[in-house]
Amino acid sequence: MRDITAQGSNVEEAIQNALATLETTRDKVEVEVLDEGKKGIFGIGSRLAMVKVIEKEDGIQVAIDYLLDVATKMGAVITIDVEEVGKDVKLQIKGESLGMLIGKHGQTLNALQYLTQLIANKTKSQYKNIIVNVGDYRERRHETLVLLANKMADKALKTKRAVHLEPMPSFERKIIHAILSENEQIETHSEGRDPYRYIVIKPVKK
Repeated sequence: MRDITAQGSNVEEAIQNALATLETTRDKVEVEVLDEGKKGIFGIGSRLAMVKVIEKEDGIQVAIDYLLDVATKMGAVITIDVEEVGKDVKLQIKGESLGMLIGKHGQTLNALQYLTQLIANKTKSQYKNIIVNVGDYRERRHETLVLLANKMADKALKTKRAVHLEPMPSFERKIIHAILSENEQIETHSEGRDPYRYIVIKPVKK
């Protein structure tokens, strides 16, 4: 983060002078007024206003740097494309030797996403929902969850008993709940505590 002390005939002018030097905008900085200045009489006893302007930490960039550092230490050469829509920020990882970043059943990728989310939102007042994807893994995983949800729902109906799924991160549990919400014959809920929280699928009692 950069910071600068600037002066002006008044506080606003001092802030604008600092912004011009840093080549940034007001929403990306924090301002500390050091001296409000004084006009004086006919210029006598006047004093310039002084402010200290500090650039806010870019949480998204810090998160990207974290992912790049982790990938390098794991021996993967990657690039990251960023797509931001409202509160959703998608970090698309591209490169070589990406399997190690996914891990078994996406466990490594989910852990990276969780940590990246914490880092990106550490100093931000506005919450960002971070989605980390490697190749087309998230799309393929979504298809797998659709198949799993329907298969386990059928099993619950045939056996007339509750079916417990493996522990999943919250965003994957939401997908399962959404998929089965339209099935009026079964109901779902989550049990346990993260990171071992899991979904229970069971027939609706008649």
